[in-house]
Amino acid sequence: MANFKGHALPGSFFLIVGLWWSVKYPLKYFHQKGKRSQLIHYYQHLEIIEAAIRTLFSVIGILAEQFVPDGPHVHLYTENHWIKLMNWQHSTMYLFFAISGITDMLTYLVTHIPLGVDRLVMAVAAFTEGFLFYHHVHNRPPLDQYIHSLLLCAVFGGALSIFLEVILRDNIVLELFRTSLVLLQGTWFWQIGFVLFPPSGAPAWDQQDDSNIMFITMCFCWHYVAALCIVATNYSLVCCLLHRLKRHGGEIIGIQKLKSDHTCHKALLSGSDEE
Repeated sequence: MANFKGHALPGSFFLIVGLWWSVKYPLKYFHQKGKRSQLIHYYQHLEIIEAAIRTLFSVIGILAEQFVPDGPHVHLYTENHWIKLMNWQHSTMYLFFAISGITDMLTYLVTHIPLGVDRLVMAVAAFTEGFLFYHHVHNRPPLDQYIHSLLLCAVFGGALSIFLEVILRDNIVLELFRTSLVLLQGTWFWQIGFVLFPPSGAPAWDQQDDSNIMFITMCFCWHYVAALCIVATNYSLVCCLLHRLKRHGGEIIGIQKLKSDHTCHKALLSGSDEE
């Protein structure tokens, strides 16, 4: 959708997934340092639920692109011209992310699928997103082209990171790097919407002004700083929370042990001549 809502929708999807990953991966990392075998079944169920939600997001995106009032309504070509190719490009992007979500679910539900296929398909989906956006803004105003080209940095960087995860499975550094780029995509989709389709009657940006391009470049860097801060903050909060819970649990175990020792001591005294 070539409007504000058409950019806010994928931006919201990426933000939700990125915020969840910024909590999930630190939790998984700190738990794996402890009792991995006791938690693997729990995380498998969690991964299946997450993959189902990502697939649902993708299906919602496809339906939104196709069946909005001015959408193509699953018509691609008629009367010697193409119909709403921009909506079809967005639908194709969502389609590949839906395939990625389905693959993730099958990886945990079907034992015969090799480990790593889920990450490979996700990397292909991210690469497809970048490939589509690279050919998305030809013959458009300079600012429009430039602000979309910046998005490619996050998309192709994420695709490379995910591909490395095929080999380096459960690498917390790669997982958090991917998370930061997904958050960056989410906030940047919203930024594109505000720049190209200002809501509430705000004045439109001058598409030919070079100073606007300079500002957008700085703004992109600020967005990534914000994404890194979110990842670092959630990592620190998860670390502190688990450390506190572990210490609290250790104190409870220690109190229970003292009570148990005291009970045993009383039982020994009751059977001795000292009573």
